[in-house]
Amino acid sequence: MTASPRQILVSSALPYANGSIHLGHLVEYIQSDIWARFQKLRGHQCTYVCASDAHGTPIMIRAREEGITPEQLIKRIAAEQLSDLQAFDVDFDNFYTTHSEENEQLVCQMFEALRDAGHIYTKTIEQAYDETKKMFLPDRFVKGTCPRCKTEDQYGDACENCGATYTPDEVVDPVSVLSGTTPVWKESEHYFFRLSEFTGQLRTWISDAKLHRNITSKLEEWFDSGLQDWDISRDAPYFGFRIPGTEDKYFYVWLDAPMGYVASFLNLCKQRDDLDFDAYWKADSQHEVYHFIGKDIVYFHTLFWPAVLQGSGMRTPTSVFAHGFLTINGKKMSKSRGTFINARTFADHLDPNCLRYYYAAKLGPGMEDIDLNLEDFVARVNSDLVGKLVNIASRCAGFISKNYAGELSTALDDPALFAEFVGEAEAIASAYEAREFSKAMRSAMALADKANRYIEQKKPWLMVKDAAAIDDVQAVCTQGLNLFRTLMIYLTPVIPDLSGKARELFNEPEWQWDDAMTPLLGANIQKFKPLLTRVEDKQIKAMVEQSKDTGKTPAPAAVPADNGMISIDDFMKVDLRVARIEKAEPVEGADKLLQLTLNLGEGERNVFAGIKSAYSADELVGRQVIAVANLQPRKMRFGVSEGMVLAAGPGGKDVFLLSVDDGAEPGMRVK
Repeated sequence: MTASPRQILVSSALPYANGSIHLGHLVEYIQSDIWARFQKLRGHQCTYVCASDAHGTPIMIRAREEGITPEQLIKRIAAEQLSDLQAFDVDFDNFYTTHSEENEQLVCQMFEALRDAGHIYTKTIEQAYDETKKMFLPDRFVKGTCPRCKTEDQYGDACENCGATYTPDEVVDPVSVLSGTTPVWKESEHYFFRLSEFTGQLRTWISDAKLHRNITSKLEEWFDSGLQDWDISRDAPYFGFRIPGTEDKYFYVWLDAPMGYVASFLNLCKQRDDLDFDAYWKADSQHEVYHFIGKDIVYFHTLFWPAVLQGSGMRTPTSVFAHGFLTINGKKMSKSRGTFINARTFADHLDPNCLRYYYAAKLGPGMEDIDLNLEDFVARVNSDLVGKLVNIASRCAGFISKNYAGELSTALDDPALFAEFVGEAEAIASAYEAREFSKAMRSAMALADKANRYIEQKKPWLMVKDAAAIDDVQAVCTQGLNLFRTLMIYLTPVIPDLSGKARELFNEPEWQWDDAMTPLLGANIQKFKPLLTRVEDKQIKAMVEQSKDTGKTPAPAAVPADNGMISIDDFMKVDLRVARIEKAEPVEGADKLLQLTLNLGEGERNVFAGIKSAYSADELVGRQVIAVANLQPRKMRFGVSEGMVLAAGPGGKDVFLLSVDDGAEPGMRVK
C-alpha cells in the first residue's frame, strides 16, 4: 500500500441511450468496476462515474419513430441501462446524462476557450443531404457500394468486408438510410478544431500517460499519416447542444460525450462535500483520472479528447485503458445463433457473479479480444467458484456450527499456511493494479487448491469421530474458514455479491484489503448457507433459446460435399502466435501428455500437448514455440486445454516443436 490514500477518478465509456446493455458492453463495465472496487478496498478515495450518452441523430430519429420526445426516450433507456448494470453489481458513484445543465455549461466553456485561443476556425464543406427528410446525413446514414472492394450495402465511412475507410462522397451508388433516396451534396459552414497543431503536445502526453503498447502502436499509424483537423459541428435538425452565437449549429456528439465524464463528476461534487471539482480538473491537478474504453474509440480518447482538454486549459487524463471486443463461442455475437445476449437475459437465467468471474479470468491489460465460450464458462465456474472456492467454506462451517456453537477456535492449526496466503497479497494487488485480472484469478485459484488439499489431508469429517481429536477439529476448520475468508477478500472486487454473503457468514460489516492479513479467531459465525449453486447446461440452453431471433434467421446455405480441402480463407482464420513455455509438467495418468503453461504476451494459457515421448518437461521451460491462439478451448479428462503448440514429425521420439528465435516477443503474430 502507498503511504497515503490516492485520489482517483475512474470512468467507463458512456452507453448510448438508444438500446439495451448486452454482454459485449459488460466487458468494459465489469472491467472498470473491478478496478474501482479494488482501489476502494485498498483504502484509496476512488470515485467511479458514468453517464448515458444522450445526443446525436440516431436518438432524434428513434424518438421521432416512437412518437415521443428525445428527452423521454433517453430518460427511459438510461433507467433501463442503469438497472441492468446494477444487476451485475456495477457500482457507480454517479450515473448521470450528457443531456444536462452541467455538461452544456462545460462544453460551452471549452468551446469558448478553444475559440479564444485560436484553436477553432470555420470552413465551408459539402455534405450528403436527404432532400426528402430535409436534413444533412451523418456518414453512417449513407449506404452504398464500397469504392475499394465493391461490396454492396456498406456504411458511408467504412467497409465491413475489406476494412477500408472513406468519405460518403466516395461511395458508389449512395442512398440515404432514412428515405432510400439518393442524397445530394450541399454546402454548409462547419466549425473545426485544429487537431493538426497538437502533435507535439499529444506525443508528450502519450509518453507521460504510459499507454499500453497496443494503443501506442496504433497511435503511431495515425501520426505517420498526419493528424487531420476535426469537424466539431453538426447542422440542424440535431439533438444536442446548440453552439453559442449560432442559430442552427450544434456540437458534434463526440465533443460533448467525453465531457459527460467531467459533468457527471461535477454533478456528484454538488452532492458531496468531500469532493473538490477543481482539485481534479484544473490543469495542474495532481489527482489521478483514468478512462476505461473499448478499442474502437481509442482515436477519440487518445487524440481528440486530450487535445481539446489541453487547448482549453484543463488537465489531461492520467491514462486511458482500452480493452478488446467480446466473441461468444469464438464468433461475433449473433441473434440467429442466440448468442447476441442482453444483460437482462443473462441475469434472468444465471448468477451475474459467474460472468464477472469469467471475464476477470480472461481479461488482461491489452486490447486482445476475449471469448465467452459457453461450454468452458460452465466448466470453469463450476470448477473454480463452486468446486474450489465455495467448497472450502462448505467443508468447514458445518462442523463449527454443529460442534462448537458457531465459535471459531482461538488459534490456527497451521499458521505457516495462513502466512503463505497472506504472502500472496501484494502480488495479487499488483496484478489488479496493472489490470492483469486473469493473473490475479490464477493466483487466487492456486491458493484455493492449496486450501482444499489442506482440508483433504486433515479430513475433519473423520477427525470428528475421534473424541481425542475434537479440539483439533475446531482448529482445522477455523484454519480452513480463514483461508476462505482471505481468498474472499482478495476476490471482493470481482465477485462482490458472493463476498457480501461471505461477510454475513463471518458477521463482518465491511472488509478492507488489510483485513486479509489478520485471521479471524474466537469469533462466532452464522450457520452456513449455500453461497453459489452449480451452473447447469439447461440454464445456458434456455438463455440461448430466449436470445434467438427466430423470425429473422436466414435459411442455411447449401454445404458442399466435404473433400477434405480447406480454402485460404479457412487457413487465414488460424491465429499463430509466439509463445514462451513458462512451466511444463507430466500429466498424471497420461502416457503421452505434458501440461504446458504458455505465455502469449497478454496472459497465460493452459495447454495439453502430446509430446511427452519426445521431450522431458525440464528441457521445455523457457523455450519459444509457435501456438494456435484462437483454438476453441477443449475440455479433457485432465482439465481444459486452451490452445495448441505446433510440432511436426512421424511420432514417438521424432516429434519436433516448431520454435522461434529467443528474441521474439511472446504474443507476436506469426505470418
